[in-house]
Amino acid sequence: MNIVLFHSTYGLRPAVREAADRLRAAGHEVWTPDLFEGRTVEEGMEFNEQIGKDEVLKRAVLAAAPYSDRGLVYAGFSLGASIAQTLALGDEKARGLLLLHGTSDIAANASVDDLPVQLHVAEPDPFETDDWLSAWYLQMGRAGADVEVYRYAGAGHLYTDPELPDYDEEAAEATWRVALGFLETL
Repeated sequence: MNIVLFHSTYGLRPAVREAADRLRAAGHEVWTPDLFEGRTVEEGMEFNEQIGKDEVLKRAVLAAAPYSDRGLVYAGFSLGASIAQTLALGDEKARGLLLLHGTSDIAANASVDDLPVQLHVAEPDPFETDDWLSAWYLQMGRAGADVEVYRYAGAGHLYTDPELPDYDEEAAEATWRVALGFLETL
């Protein structure tokens, strides 16, 4: 499978590279575009604010474009998941969508043909509240996506990143087991 994996507002950190390596070890081709030009953590968050959502999305589109004819699986962490969702819903050749720790608004006219979608998110998650996730799930279904949601009780927002206080090893390993199984079905 061809996967483009987008980083969070913390930038292209070691955890993103390790995730890409895990996916490669499972036989996938993975690209990890650096949308923040090497900036990470606080510097990356500030850069994200400076350039704005539209510029970040433009950079993501340009990064994915050379590979989109191959039929990509779009994936991402938190902000990167939001970007991945936006791109997947706009790419008729998208093969799947793997969301880790985040979702995004859905355009009213979004339409896909049974796009396989898998979301992994903490429970509770301050950025992905229960009400938000319920509405998001219904909207994705109306758009034509085939959605699976996995919640991890007690985990922090970016629970798959071993360098952050949110890290939850048990939840992270469960996420990767399920996500790798999902990718094998595409």
